[in-house]
Amino acid sequence: MLIEVLKSKIAYATVTQTELRYVGSITIAEDLMEKTNLRANEKVSVVNLNNGERFETYVIVGTAGSNIIAVNGPAARLAQTGDLVFILSYASINPDTETLEPVIMNLQSWALFFMKRRWLNMAPTL
Repeated sequence: MLIEVLKSKIAYATVTQTELRYVGSITIAEDLMEKTNLRANEKVSVVNLNNGERFETYVIVGTAGSNIIAVNGPAARLAQTGDLVFILSYASINPDTETLEPVIMNLQSWALFFMKRRWLNMAPTL
């Protein structure tokens, strides 16, 4: 018997753009993909922390160092630039003979910095 377990997680990623008129997918910067063991065309689940939306799509490789997290195609209606998301991938294993330690990248410190910056920019001036 096989079970699905968490393989990779990018936590608190900030959506940098949305592209409604695109075939579909999520574009992730190549360096983030490498650090979290994600592959091109791999199926992922995306959880939007701002609105509670969840959807599945596949990964497209973005430019390394760009920090791009772009939600493309119809799923672009489920996210806005600046939203925080979790990006999750899974693997099937035989629990009797295999184990898998997930690779988790927590971008929370960056996300909190940008949230605080956004809040300060929205604060009324006196």
